[in-house]
Amino acid sequence: MRRILWLVLLLWLGCGGAATAAPTKTVLVLGDSLSAAHNIAADQGWVHLLEVRLGQMEPGWTAINASISGETSLSGRNRLPALLEKYRPGVVVLELGANDGLRGLPLAALRENLASMIDAAQKAGARVLLLGIELPVNYGPQYRDGLRAVYRELSTQKRTALVPFLLEGVALDPALMQDDGLHPKAVGEPKVLENVWSALNPLLKEHPKK
Repeated sequence: MRRILWLVLLLWLGCGGAATAAPTKTVLVLGDSLSAAHNIAADQGWVHLLEVRLGQMEPGWTAINASISGETSLSGRNRLPALLEKYRPGVVVLELGANDGLRGLPLAALRENLASMIDAAQKAGARVLLLGIELPVNYGPQYRDGLRAVYRELSTQKRTALVPFLLEGVALDPALMQDDGLHPKAVGEPKVLENVWSALNPLLKEHPKK
């Protein structure tokens, strides 16, 4: 009986240890087609370029691209818990909201979904980087300004890092954008990475080394 109790105790401690395991040196990117290398080769997308750069660090980090074309903030919110449990990322990069905006969905819902994802990531011990997006001018100044405010205010309230506009320096250059006017060409992806890296790199340095 004593041996059985000892084995049960060991199993209980093992389960508890797994549940509270420290974050790994992994950057989890949860986004939509802007991060899923839409209409270009996967190894030309900014997340793959990030993975290459992270692998050159000493000690190296790993990038996991969980982005899906068409992803909304709600579907991302639903998928995030399992991703956090599986990868235990040290940093979570949230690039969501473009599809919410293009569909004209309520900004209050976007804010709630992003806030929930930030809370979940931070509770899991990860630092968070928010990547903001901009909408075409035909969506009107009120909605566009409101969308910008969602990212800005959440970043301040939740103390996350922020890239105000993922496609800064890319979106208005026809030479860098695909014909749809929404997604970068392969030649524009390195610039997208630089936009992300400027805010991401400090998080990697601040995160406890494993």
